[in-house]
Amino acid sequence: MNPASNLFLVGPMGAGKSTVGRRIAHALGLRFVDLDRVIEEEAGSSIALIFEMQGEAAFRVRESETLARLVAQDGIVLATGGGSVLAEGNRRLLRERGYVLWLEAPVELQLERLARDRTRPLLRAPDRARRLHDLAQVRDPIYRELADLTIAADRAGPGATARRALIALERCWQRSERSPETSDER
Repeated sequence: MNPASNLFLVGPMGAGKSTVGRRIAHALGLRFVDLDRVIEEEAGSSIALIFEMQGEAAFRVRESETLARLVAQDGIVLATGGGSVLAEGNRRLLRERGYVLWLEAPVELQLERLARDRTRPLLRAPDRARRLHDLAQVRDPIYRELADLTIAADRAGPGATARRALIALERCWQRSERSPETSDER
């Protein structure tokens, strides 16, 4: 058992982190937080617009700052952005502050799920399959190393994925309260 007060979902775009995360949070009675949605709400604009106006580097700084604030909370299920694991500081925070669940999704499934999505800046490429393969080549080893648990996303859908995750979490994640000596005063 790996005790932690938070559950963090990592994985590529299209894996279902937000949809599955909401279902898991509901089943466990925890609060669901979507990192990308919080960034958009705070910025007052879409991630695509942030990328366009400020660039990816500025977005990644904003992402790291927001992640640091969110993981300081207790009792949340957090869906991270696909690239949030790229920064070593973010990986350290995820490891220290929660239990990390990797939703593993093959590129073919991502392509199906993202076929109509034109909002993701990293998919604005002539060859989306090539882009997703390139991202997977860099990110999958990071997800694998970071994950406490890996669950395959598949065509069965987010409900089935969430159920499989909950069964596995019951066996290997001990939900804990944060200890008083490490909790922040709020």
